Amino acid sequence: MAQTEPVAKRAKLETKQKPVLEDDETPSVFNPKYRVCPYLDTINRNLLDFDFEKLCSISLTRINVYACLVCGKYFQGRGTNTHAYTHSVGEAHHVFLNLHTLRFYCLPDNYEIIDSSLDDIKYVLNPTFLRNEISKLDKVKPKHSRTVDGILYLPGVVGLNNIKANDYCNVVLHALSHVGPLRDYFLREQNYATIKRPPGDSMFTLVQRFGELMRKMWNPRNFKAHVSPHEMLQAVVLWSSKRFQITEQGDPIDFLSWFLNTLHRALKGNKQPNSSILYKIFLGEMKIYTRKIPPVELDDSAKQQLLATDEYKHQVEHTNFIYLTCDLPPPPLFTDEFRENIIPQVNLYQLLGKFNGSAEKEYKTYKDNFMKRFEITRLPQFIILYIKRFTKNTFFLEKNPTIVNFPIKNVDFGDILGMKQRDKALKETKYNLVANIVHDGDPKKGTYRVHILHKANGQWYEMQDLHVTEILPQMITLTESYIQIYERSGEP
Repeated sequence: MAQTEPVAKRAKLETKQKPVLEDDETPSVFNPKYRVCPYLDTINRNLLDFDFEKLCSISLTRINVYACLVCGKYFQGRGTNTHAYTHSVGEAHHVFLNLHTLRFYCLPDNYEIIDSSLDDIKYVLNPTFLRNEISKLDKVKPKHSRTVDGILYLPGVVGLNNIKANDYCNVVLHALSHVGPLRDYFLREQNYATIKRPPGDSMFTLVQRFGELMRKMWNPRNFKAHVSPHEMLQAVVLWSSKRFQITEQGDPIDFLSWFLNTLHRALKGNKQPNSSILYKIFLGEMKIYTRKIPPVELDDSAKQQLLATDEYKHQVEHTNFIYLTCDLPPPPLFTDEFRENIIPQVNLYQLLGKFNGSAEKEYKTYKDNFMKRFEITRLPQFIILYIKRFTKNTFFLEKNPTIVNFPIKNVDFGDILGMKQRDKALKETKYNLVANIVHDGDPKKGTYRVHILHKANGQWYEMQDLHVTEILPQMITLTESYIQIYERSGEP
């Protein structure tokens, strides 16, 4: 008995002194659930693409989906007889990533892999940004990043894939990705993760998809130099009830208006100016003065009687706006003396004269005519101008080719403010262009491209789907501008 007691004590001491597993140590010695995987060198990062919908390529289910890191395909499950398990046995592809939990597994052995060399794959699937990183995006000169193929790209200036005919959506998404406060808000998921939606309301998916797209476009560690907006556009098709399609050309201003208002509602915004990030940035205020015009066929005395009634008196309406519609003058019908059609030009300030509070314009309905005046009472931080190029008549759609001459910096919107507001906002009426959407070609078969300013390096870029090129600012003013976004400069 005396000999067995020291042996028992020694055994207890050994169990007490068993080394504690550190984070950086291989966990396979003490926990058989974790092992060092010998198949990590089979991962092919060139084939990994997390831009598409996260559903099983065989059963099309969204539940418990894994990505094969060897071929890039998605499969469901990891237990025996699941699609991922069958794929691992049949194709000898062993390394899988759970797209929801971001955990790596080796199949068919079914053990978890913990290895820091896989962190870059996690980051591509779910990029994250810290506050200090976001604050430097427009201030510190950006560094070019390198893809897996060795191609250099600039974060934030990446092409968007045109699936079939969604270039009208791509130009809007490109333009919004360079609206600084909007981009900064959506780069941090924590900003909108706490917003509570009613049970069963999945409109919030649109907010999540837009946030994911923003983070992928500004990701400095992408595996490729372009992003596919597939998931984002699927949410658009669903929540617009197929009003906006991937397979049919649409109008960017219709999409922009619907998208901003739907995002605003999804973020629990209401009619108050600061109820969501979108209204804080884009919402302006104006007064609309309306007077009804008596019918032309009446004599003077009948007209005077009508004008004395309440219906024909001046009416003032206070309203909000997200964008301003600028009407182009009609193009000339006849050729000049040299039998050539000179492309007409108009100054931007001439178009903005519509909103100065004194210029009247006639509007017709099927039975009444109205004269309206518009007066801006509050300018937003970002002004969206919609230059109306297309007119629809009974037979076909016509495009106005008039070139709008505009300065890129220090555009003064003070002239369209009311006199009272003009004195208050004397130092806050200068704006700089940050995005310019252009339409090329015929009204129905044309294409869209966008010019965006990267504020950190002051360089302008022309982007048309996957094509990204540098452009001189002087060339931007020669294009047939369709939508423009201006930012308040903050300089007196």
